[in-house]
Amino acid sequence: MQTEHPPRAGNISPMNRSDSPRIAWALSGSGHYLKECLDVVRRLDHVDLFLSEAAAEVVRMYGYDLTKLKPGCKVHRDQTASAVPVMFLYEGNYHTVVIAPASSNTVAKCVAGISDTLITNFYAQAGKCRIPSIVFACDTAPALITDAPDRQVWVYPRPIDLENVERLATFRDTKVVLSVPELSHAIDERLQCLSTSCS
Repeated sequence: MQTEHPPRAGNISPMNRSDSPRIAWALSGSGHYLKECLDVVRRLDHVDLFLSEAAAEVVRMYGYDLTKLKPGCKVHRDQTASAVPVMFLYEGNYHTVVIAPASSNTVAKCVAGISDTLITNFYAQAGKCRIPSIVFACDTAPALITDAPDRQVWVYPRPIDLENVERLATFRDTKVVLSVPELSHAIDERLQCLSTSCS
């Protein structure tokens, strides 16, 4: 029977811890509430951005220059087959992963355990490091109004999209939020937890 925390063997060391761990904020390929998510990023201290290939395309389509988003915020893009930036999680550089906005494709892959993009790799590796993730899912109701680059449009999430959001909410170390106020509250709650030495 495997123990919850198996004993370490040989010279394997515990995960390193940075003196000042940050929030790893992952953007997926969705424009849904993208502006509002970036507004939340602007108000946070100690946060870096991680973009999937799809996110990089969407950010350009919506006209955002992330290099000018806020001072001190690093921007990492999906440029390696093995998602090299996930090593930062094992170095203790980040205490929380936020995926916002999370496209239906990203949510589905997280639920299925597929990690073939920088963002889904981040979610998978955060789980293996016991680092909490906050996920702002895009598809939260049978009908939604969302922002396209030049107008607002109606979208109609499929039953499987809504089901995947519900399933992801049951995963360990995962907090799924369904609105921007819920996102802000979950982040504030996490930061308050950290300030009182909560793991």
